[in-house]
Amino acid sequence: MGYVAVKGGKEAIEKSVEMYKSRRFREGHDIEVENIKTNMRQLINQVMSEASFYDRDLCALAIKQAEGNMEEAVFLMRAHRSTLPRLYYSTVTNTREMFVKRRVSASFKDIPGGQILGASPDYTHRLLDDALLGLQTLADYVTDEDEEEIEYEYKLDALPKVIDYLEAEGLYSKPEIDDTPPDDITKKSIEYPSSRSERLQSLTRGQTGAVTSLGYAEIRGYGFSTHPNIGECRVGDQPIHIGDMDGEEYFIGDIELTEIDAFLPDEKESSDKEDYQSEMTFNIGYGLTFGQNETKAIAMSVLDYSLSHPVENAPTTDDEFVLYHIDSVESTGFISHLKLPHYVTFQSKLDRMRQSGRKSE
Repeated sequence: MGYVAVKGGKEAIEKSVEMYKSRRFREGHDIEVENIKTNMRQLINQVMSEASFYDRDLCALAIKQAEGNMEEAVFLMRAHRSTLPRLYYSTVTNTREMFVKRRVSASFKDIPGGQILGASPDYTHRLLDDALLGLQTLADYVTDEDEEEIEYEYKLDALPKVIDYLEAEGLYSKPEIDDTPPDDITKKSIEYPSSRSERLQSLTRGQTGAVTSLGYAEIRGYGFSTHPNIGECRVGDQPIHIGDMDGEEYFIGDIELTEIDAFLPDEKESSDKEDYQSEMTFNIGYGLTFGQNETKAIAMSVLDYSLSHPVENAPTTDDEFVLYHIDSVESTGFISHLKLPHYVTFQSKLDRMRQSGRKSE
């Protein structure tokens, strides 16, 4: 898009910026970045995911600078990310090595290793807690601080996947391993029709509300209209390694991830030519996000499946429609720019309207 520069108003603009930066002090209080980091965990998770930048300290700083404005915080993080050198690429990670802090299945009650509820608001009453008006301590919410040692059948960093059960039952066929290097959408614009690596990157970077809304629309009937079953939702710390020229791998740390395997039924023709009935199997929709971001990861898994199985005249299976419009910086940036000066373009429209009016007379 082309823009016409507008001169003037420098002093007014400087005063506007001054007012914006000083506004947080008008009430006489300032919030420390550390307080944001420790008390607004889910907000930080959301910013990290949409910015595709895993750094809790910088995300907390961006949230403070943006006064809690999500779109602005993501914009700040994306801008900072673009200035950093890319030193290494991690080796391929296996989420079976994740140290699991939460793991539930909506498809099976009993799963190998058991259900691990972890920390989640799913089991709370959605009522305002008046006690939070004052300062709280850990003792106000934890009744017994003594950690009880429990023996698990599996280690928490070696839990099997629920999908393995479907594969053992012959209800899921594992796709062939594809070692093609993924397309990097931060270095090259998405080309349509998009590759799956481009779709997954765009979905995990997408605005949480937009991804959730389109995933919901997909289920309601603007796509394949199938209710997915969440085979496994796991949240935990994923170890990350980098390799050197000699093929050695080095552990550099771990990051918190949310992973979703959504089961979606798929009919295919029977392999038996004499049997004209269809065989029912399952396909997998996949979601993966930074931090504990379960709703977005579930919606991502729905859209991953729908974009891989397009339906005619279904907007939520159109990759260009979905991927272009879920990007936070792209969408909010364009909408927000509409309030900036468009004097020249609007005047040209007025001139054309006046000319057409004279001709009609």
